[in-house]
Amino acid sequence: MCRFATQNRVEELENGSSHTLRSTFPDTTTGEQLMATAQVMPHQTDPVTFWQSSNGKKVVMAVTGAMMFAFICGHMLGNLQMYEAPEHINAYGHFLHNLGELLWIERGVFLLAIALHILAAVQLALRSQVARPIGYSRSQMINSTYASRTMYWSGPIVLAFIIFHLLQFTAGYIHPHAQFVAGDVYNNVVSGFQVWWVSAWYIFAICLLGLHLSHGLWSMFQSVGLAHPRLSPLLRKAAVAIATLIVLGYISIPISVLLGFIK
Repeated sequence: MCRFATQNRVEELENGSSHTLRSTFPDTTTGEQLMATAQVMPHQTDPVTFWQSSNGKKVVMAVTGAMMFAFICGHMLGNLQMYEAPEHINAYGHFLHNLGELLWIERGVFLLAIALHILAAVQLALRSQVARPIGYSRSQMINSTYASRTMYWSGPIVLAFIIFHLLQFTAGYIHPHAQFVAGDVYNNVVSGFQVWWVSAWYIFAICLLGLHLSHGLWSMFQSVGLAHPRLSPLLRKAAVAIATLIVLGYISIPISVLLGFIK
């Protein structure tokens, strides 16, 4: 009897309470019973809970980033037809126009992906600030790059550029110092980029897009598990090389127009 009383007293002290007694009988629940219970009650995550979690926002950024990367590559290949005869890119524009509602659905999905991408990035940045309300005494830039440090403000600028770009070359609402001709893609691009500040704005935004892409591609390589001490330097260079090729492909068109190679 004394032995049981002593055991109960020790358990009272461990629980920090003198009013609640712990049972001294052993737990008879087996591992098989626990596994069976886990199988009967599977873990489910609803979309709202998934979005509210930090990991969920990172997944959303990765998926929307991949969608935008595919669109950017396809759009660049279409734009490079400016170096061919005008009939080629005009036929390409006519093909896109004939897609009708499907094309606007694609554009809507693209803009929604951009909005979700930016929203998730901003919310993650705010959470990071809340988690560390007092910043470092010195700026910690050892493992960061210029591209990663400009991600949060370059994204909204690129979004503003895309909206301006659609209003100029797609809708024709903004076409400074020139007449927009529906269906004549070649003429609209040439007359649009002959305005120096339009070309300058385009080149600036595409360079920001390149910085964004280089960091985004590197993050994607890490997300799929390719980060390794041996592979990391090569993957960083690959991300920069891919982003550089995309930037050069895009900005070569306004530069060629300004220099008179495309006219």
